[in-house]
Amino acid sequence: MVKREHMRVCTVPQMFNESVIKYGERRCQWFKTGPNTTSSLTYSEVGMIVRDLTGGLLALGMQKGDRAAIMSYNCPQWLWSDFAILCSGGITVTIYPTLSPGEMKFIVNNSGSRFLFIRDEATLEKVCQVLEGMPLLEKVIVMDDNVKLPPDNKFMHLSVLKEIGMRYLHKHPYAYEKAWHDIKVWDPATIIYTSGTTGQPKGAVHTHQTIMTAIQADNNNFAHAGYMIDENDINLSFLPLSHSYERQCGQMVSINAGCTIAYAEKPQTIMADLQIFKPTWFCCVPRIFERIYMAIRDAASSTPEGKAAFERAVSIGLKVIEARMDEHGCVDMGFDVDLLEGLPEDLKEEYRWADQAVFSKVRQLLGGNFRIAFSASAALSAELCKLYMAMGIRICEGYGLTETMNAINFNSLRAVMPGSVGPTLYFSEEKIAEDGELLVRGKTVFLGYYKNPEATAEAFTEDGFFKTGDIAVKLPNGYYKIVDRKKSIIVLDTGKNVARAKVESKFATARYIEQICVLGDDRKFISAIVVPKFDYIMNLLKAKGIEFDQSAIVYEGEGVERICVKVGDDFVNHEEVRKLIEEDIAEANKELEDYERIKKYHISNRRFLESMEELTPTLKTKHRNIIKNFQKEIEAMYS
Repeated sequence: MVKREHMRVCTVPQMFNESVIKYGERRCQWFKTGPNTTSSLTYSEVGMIVRDLTGGLLALGMQKGDRAAIMSYNCPQWLWSDFAILCSGGITVTIYPTLSPGEMKFIVNNSGSRFLFIRDEATLEKVCQVLEGMPLLEKVIVMDDNVKLPPDNKFMHLSVLKEIGMRYLHKHPYAYEKAWHDIKVWDPATIIYTSGTTGQPKGAVHTHQTIMTAIQADNNNFAHAGYMIDENDINLSFLPLSHSYERQCGQMVSINAGCTIAYAEKPQTIMADLQIFKPTWFCCVPRIFERIYMAIRDAASSTPEGKAAFERAVSIGLKVIEARMDEHGCVDMGFDVDLLEGLPEDLKEEYRWADQAVFSKVRQLLGGNFRIAFSASAALSAELCKLYMAMGIRICEGYGLTETMNAINFNSLRAVMPGSVGPTLYFSEEKIAEDGELLVRGKTVFLGYYKNPEATAEAFTEDGFFKTGDIAVKLPNGYYKIVDRKKSIIVLDTGKNVARAKVESKFATARYIEQICVLGDDRKFISAIVVPKFDYIMNLLKAKGIEFDQSAIVYEGEGVERICVKVGDDFVNHEEVRKLIEEDIAEANKELEDYERIKKYHISNRRFLESMEELTPTLKTKHRNIIKNFQKEIEAMYS
């Protein structure tokens, strides 16, 4: 059994300051400084920065319980700002940097934030658009010194706040210690606003205890599975720190364990960043796991010979995973396990070839030091999970919500069950309501929604269980399987219920379909809005000499981020394109019941976009908004 360290529940500042002392000279943060250069900071250096920034906030009048917001992409300064707010006794309010000026204004005003930390010029422009509408906001603190500030004393650079803090702490030597020592585990630590898929965002209030208990639960699970994340590990951070998942499971777990946090430049640069930082672990979401798999498959299948070898190797790998499954469908993926033990000699020999010829090269695409990844935020398809396991890549899926400070269920590495979210984690109690909704109570559940007693009362049962909003089933081995969001269950006019998530998950590894929105409420059959993989299919058409209207193509982003977001009608209506899309639809329909199958579909000439409020910042589809935006096309399918 692995020794269980770092499992005492305390306040977040206490955990941070103990880690600064314990891991002082070890690397804490690692980040790019140019196209081919990186830099790093030790725990001692980060501790000093946080100390000075805390002093700056105290000098500006920060009081215990005051709110301060962060609206920035992942970067070292995000962590500094977060811990400076927490160590001053404040409450960190997180805002996705992709939100509109109006959405930002709502969160700042609703939370009553006195201070707002931002990173770049683009966010500064958003702030300036609505500054007059945020009367309680006293200071906007800009992380990048190169950003020119407006001629208004409400704005300052982070470096200036740090200098103010140094002077303040010189005059008040123990102000830092007094501030963080005054915090209790039951004090609020953060307000995290939900993505607002079904209405106005609600601010979930979490305490120091809910955050630290969540870390303790994760560490307990790691220990039971025979490993611990420690100071030798490197965590690649690329999911939004504005979300509870990356912040607690990534940032907080890393700081608690003394490991390195490496910052990806952007989510779109992950494959390149994996080679630079060579992480041992990371947190991820199914949509990005799908993209990584596609990149791996495409890289391995660049030639006809490579494609044949990859497909043969995957087929062999899946046979091994199926053979390794116990009576419940669980696979022991422990680091000390020989996947080939007990298997027939011919299958062993085949897998050794597959591993040497294909899988070992695939694992190198993850940087060469990869150990394990965690999946949450949406359901990871069983097929995709098995494909990764077949290649010797360990993924553990968990389940939780913003309101539960992430995982309340988690697959143990000792018994990974593809398609499930694992058993109930320590410190939580779960049950299923009569209508199938999963209910939970425990030490990681939030206090309630900030300034919203009606929504808080609605969120709990009379005996204190939080209503997750997810339909679940409990399996014979105690594992849980999430069917779908309660509000996403499609009810056909025949009375049949269809889980949207089940149908959409069949496209996780589709070759030609990038995005899909399944619908059919109060209709006779299931239909879908389908977005093709524009860039991939364009290359296929060009290779065949097929022409299409280039002037209708719209791109967004630069360099590796450059993607096609819109094409002409001639492209989506081309016989070759329709044939490719039909292949994916037919393949998915084979695995569905007749009433679940997609009978008609509309091929969209544009992607679902966050700017159109069709995606959340964690890439989940906002079905209601997509249905509203494609109403004309939907009616045509049912006319």
